[in-house]
Amino acid sequence: MRIAQVAPLFERVPPPAYGGIELIVALLTDELVRRGHEVTLFASGDSISLAELVSVHPRALRLDSNVKEYSMYEMLELGSVYQKAENFDIIHSHVGCAALPYANLVKTPTVHTLHGVFTPDNEKVFQYAKHQPFVSISDTQRELRLGLNYVATVYNGIDVSSYKFHAQPNDSPYLAFLGRISPEKGTHLAIAIAKQAGWHLKMAGKVDAVDVEYFEQEIKPQIDGKQIEYLGEANHEQKNALMGGAVATLFPITWREPFGLVMVESMASGTPVIAMKLGSTTEVIAHGKTGFLCNSIEDFVKAIDKVAELDRHTCRKYVENRFSLQRMTDGYEAVYQQIIQERFANNGRARSVFGLSSSRI
Repeated sequence: MRIAQVAPLFERVPPPAYGGIELIVALLTDELVRRGHEVTLFASGDSISLAELVSVHPRALRLDSNVKEYSMYEMLELGSVYQKAENFDIIHSHVGCAALPYANLVKTPTVHTLHGVFTPDNEKVFQYAKHQPFVSISDTQRELRLGLNYVATVYNGIDVSSYKFHAQPNDSPYLAFLGRISPEKGTHLAIAIAKQAGWHLKMAGKVDAVDVEYFEQEIKPQIDGKQIEYLGEANHEQKNALMGGAVATLFPITWREPFGLVMVESMASGTPVIAMKLGSTTEVIAHGKTGFLCNSIEDFVKAIDKVAELDRHTCRKYVENRFSLQRMTDGYEAVYQQIIQERFANNGRARSVFGLSSSRI
């Protein structure tokens, strides 16, 4: 198939550190190329990919202090994509509602993976284009009241082989927290849990501009460098080591998390996850096997006492079976085939793409 992958421009593909969407796009794009598909990646110019790279800006927008209006570059990128729409059998958008108006203007079908959450503002745009095909990254992410045309749920996947397995935590026990330092990710709750349980907490993650005040007022005063440590933004190897060496990874979210890649990365490293029972956590964690689901700080503290009973090999195997890069790519190939076949059926014609062997579709 001829496939266009459309990534956000804010981070490089793959991201050097934090950037869940960009990591998924990178893994999926390269695996599709390895499977013999003709893939074009629309992303920032500093992206690294096996696919043909097309960009409207030389580097990730987050790294360019001269960029003030991100939406202008998003418009340029989408204009570039849809000007070339006839060159593709399918366009796969990872940029949310921004692509919806463009997709209505061309014959090439666009499938939209919903990586974020719905808001009162973006719901209006989604309902405008609700007939377009959408993929959710967890069942609990869906808002059925909006009547969107969901064609599948495809869980995010990782390259499990790139994560070193830690059969045992470090000799000096600690808890880990990774992710954006933000109210939604519950950084303040992670600190409260560690303090109430009397545990050492190591935190890593980026602070977005919108969360600077939260970090300065609620988080930074509690960082003492001893019980509560903040290590800054971590790259892949640093994240793997930090999570793998922990007794448990805390995931005390305060919002309906669409997926939560950190949970999968932690379990792949061998470390169970203790999470708030919100959003996707019920689908990602096997309660009592690869971690625990909680409803309060007190639940977290109790779970820490039980986490040593869990088998770290089970955590790793669970990710290999359920959240691998290969399984994710299988899911998207099936989605592409379904959408293209439906479009051909509606148009009353077929194209040469279906002359390919099944391994190519």
